Amino acid sequence: MISWFRAAVLAGLAMVGSEAASETTIKILDFKDLDGWAEDDHAAALSTFQNTCMDFDAPDWQALCKAAGEISDARSFFELLFRPVLVEDGKDALFTGYFEPELDGSLVPTERYRYPLYRQPPEARRKTSWLTRREIETSGAMVGRGLEIAWVDDPVELFFLQIQGSGRIHLPDGSYLRVGYGGSNGRPYRSIGVELVRRGVYSAHQVSAQVIKNWVRRNPVDGAELLRHNDSYVFFRKVTRVPADQGPLGAMNRSITTMRTVAVDPRFTPLGAPVWVEKEGETPLRRLMIAQDTGSAIKGAQRADIFFGTGDDAGRAAGRLKDGGRMIILLPIQRAYAMLPEAVL
Repeated sequence: MISWFRAAVLAGLAMVGSEAASETTIKILDFKDLDGWAEDDHAAALSTFQNTCMDFDAPDWQALCKAAGEISDARSFFELLFRPVLVEDGKDALFTGYFEPELDGSLVPTERYRYPLYRQPPEARRKTSWLTRREIETSGAMVGRGLEIAWVDDPVELFFLQIQGSGRIHLPDGSYLRVGYGGSNGRPYRSIGVELVRRGVYSAHQVSAQVIKNWVRRNPVDGAELLRHNDSYVFFRKVTRVPADQGPLGAMNRSITTMRTVAVDPRFTPLGAPVWVEKEGETPLRRLMIAQDTGSAIKGAQRADIFFGTGDDAGRAAGRLKDGGRMIILLPIQRAYAMLPEAVL
């Protein structure tokens, strides 16, 4: 008889599709199989784990969260109570990076700060598809309604803030306003990078967020039209529960941690679980992170997005990352063995 937990796992994988589910393999490893494990800062990973582990519902995870505050040696905590599990779905591993944008702005419009961030209007909430980006920006549909949250000084950075979905506004008095995703116009996202490639401006390997920003700024008229190629428009909300000196909220509605939080596909990796990252590329990375976030482009057992922090430097570093490797989930011991086929047990 299949264990209740393995049955639940298989049911979850079936949601991915029959072909993907059939290609999914599960293998339990040993900690000695993890390249660079002994050299990592396990205490930093444990601290990040404790930021979200109190939100687990399952008794075994709850017990581990309680133990996290009682075991003084962080490495021993993970080695004694977890097992590394490699889950693969037949697709190559891919690590990318993401960050929290930081824009200069104001709570009132000025000559410098004249590009507004809007709350979602009620009519947009009631419809599955509302005005396009072009119509929102040119029709005056948002003007004079008190929907502005703040004004920023750069329409290009505002566009990319909408793509990220959340960020931080640096106000003139030195304080910060954090904003999060507050809804959309329901229109499909259209990549302006793909559009630049289609027009023959760049080849696919040349396109990055910074390249796009530079091109739009060099070509302000054509650049504005390029941005309107993307019909999707994101509205915002104020985020007041997270202090400005902490990371933004992730999918678990808790603050995430620079270079210790990773976004994953929750169909394969439980949110809140420790994840061992072995990223290859020009700057290899071996680090224990915590799966505290998700993303619309993060699909697959070996697909992950590493959080690089807040601001321009973080954005540049995140934008350069596109590497292979492998990702290994750390699961409670009984839960890990329950995932194996009966023939292996």
